[in-house]
Amino acid sequence: MNMLDAGEAARLLHLNVKRVQALARAGKLPAARVGRRWLFRRDALESLLGGRASAPAGRTLAISARNRLRGRIVRLQLDGLMAEVQVRIGDQDLVSVITRASAERLSLAVGDEVVALVKSTEVMLGKEGREA
Repeated sequence: MNMLDAGEAARLLHLNVKRVQALARAGKLPAARVGRRWLFRRDALESLLGGRASAPAGRTLAISARNRLRGRIVRLQLDGLMAEVQVRIGDQDLVSVITRASAERLSLAVGDEVVALVKSTEVMLGKEGREA
């Protein structure tokens, strides 16, 4: 069993150490108090982040979104709390703006193959040379 101290748990969860300790004290994070230290099970925290540790190896997650575009990251810009990810899909580029924490959690890097999921209630089309 892989145990983390409050600082390691804070880095994993992308939270401040004091916030992690307060959540543990309030019973909102699974933790054990040993002396003056809080200890956290890595697998329990990772399951809170989306089940990364709880899914058996080789299994995939079924998603209801049908608009899936497979591509490769050609540019990744981290700035403050946000990350801009440019994905090449065929001969077109798609830009996605996500949180920096998500980009780091996914360990995104230029050259990685990714799947872009498009979920929208509205899609607009345009055609060059025609004015409405």
